[in-house]
Amino acid sequence: MSDIAIRVKNLSKSYQIYAKPRDRLKQFIFPLAGRLFGRKSKQYFSEFWALKNVSFEIRKGETVGIVGRNGSGKSTLLQMICGTLTPTAGEIQTQGRVAALLELGAGFNPEFTGKENVYMNAAVLGLQKEEIDERYDDILNFAEIGDFIEQPVKTYSSGMVVRLAFAVAINVDPEILIVDEALSVGDELFQRKCFSRIEAIKAGGATILFVSHSGGIIVELCDRAVLLDAGEKLAIGTPKFIVGRYQKLLYAPADKFEVTRQHIMLSGEVKAVESTEDSFENSSNQPIVVCNERQVNFEPKESYDENLIPSSTLVYESHGAIIDSPQIFTLSGDRINNLIRGETYRYTYRVQFSSYATNVRFGMLIKTMSGFELGGSASAKSAKDSLPFVSENAAFQIEFRFCCSLNPGVYFLNAGIVGSVNGSETYLHRITDLAMFRVLPVSDDMATGIIDFLCYPTIDQKK
Repeated sequence: MSDIAIRVKNLSKSYQIYAKPRDRLKQFIFPLAGRLFGRKSKQYFSEFWALKNVSFEIRKGETVGIVGRNGSGKSTLLQMICGTLTPTAGEIQTQGRVAALLELGAGFNPEFTGKENVYMNAAVLGLQKEEIDERYDDILNFAEIGDFIEQPVKTYSSGMVVRLAFAVAINVDPEILIVDEALSVGDELFQRKCFSRIEAIKAGGATILFVSHSGGIIVELCDRAVLLDAGEKLAIGTPKFIVGRYQKLLYAPADKFEVTRQHIMLSGEVKAVESTEDSFENSSNQPIVVCNERQVNFEPKESYDENLIPSSTLVYESHGAIIDSPQIFTLSGDRINNLIRGETYRYTYRVQFSSYATNVRFGMLIKTMSGFELGGSASAKSAKDSLPFVSENAAFQIEFRFCCSLNPGVYFLNAGIVGSVNGSETYLHRITDLAMFRVLPVSDDMATGIIDFLCYPTIDQKK
């Protein structure tokens, strides 16, 4: 049996766009009359290709994210995979029960009660009534809409519709789960609940196809990602790589957009992770020993390792500003990139402006090896608190102090400048993975995970 859960081959979708309502009637009548009299008829519509010749495969148990600008064809692609849209050309193959959460309330009858819609949707997804009866309480508990389950769906808020739709989708034991951007609706607690369930479904071996505008979510949840633009597949590869290219496309200047787009298309498919922590473990010449199968550094010491240079740096197009010279210093002024947990450091970079700018803010961000965003800071909380005007040829030295609360590992630093361009806020310059640093191992370390929360255990045996 094939290990491919979803196969999309040369998939295309075209829509007929009519300038005037009467053109639709003309298109219906005149070609028919032309065929009767052996004449060629004029075409009264223009074609809009929502998707053009897209191909990819998703393996069973894989989680794949789809990113792209608005109008790139993401939702059209999902609807065709689910079978709610018919392709103009190409073919789609799926193996396994498909559950989908697409547009708000898609598949719900607004006149039916929530309970009636639960039974109707679950039946469409292939469950028998007895199976729905067994899972009904779980669906109701997950949705948390209380007595509204007996009310017509047309009385629901958008958040209640999403809760119920998601509760049905994840309780039918899908082998393929397809989720659109619908989870952006709802409070933070419910969103975390949904993502937790998605993680559980993923751990159970299901295949997940996920659309989101959030790069952090794509990096955290997905094994691979696909970048779509204007109906075309530009690239497919590791989430960190694809999200970086997506953001670069998103903030590309208008005069360099096509060049940026073509460069991304030429990148093709990236199958390998760009860098791994293993490649940096022993480059600092620090004394490392193995103790109880854990690496322990008995005397961690801050130092600078010239070989600790990221290979995944991504430079965005400039809008009149350039970032360079990223460095990390101790408070006493020593340059380092091997850090000690619990100490405070200075992250600095230089900015040179080639044109004037308004409402300028500077920022930094720390990320994990997988690209997950841990946190950072900005020089001002909003545009009104930013630098109102920066003159042409101005230069700045930017510094952020941060407390290293991270557990041993390798981490990456971003830098960015935001300002106003033609009345809207955008990046004047941005570099991801501009620099990297290592947090050194320590002896007798009991902290777990990424962040050190200074947890101290107390064990009191009761008699």
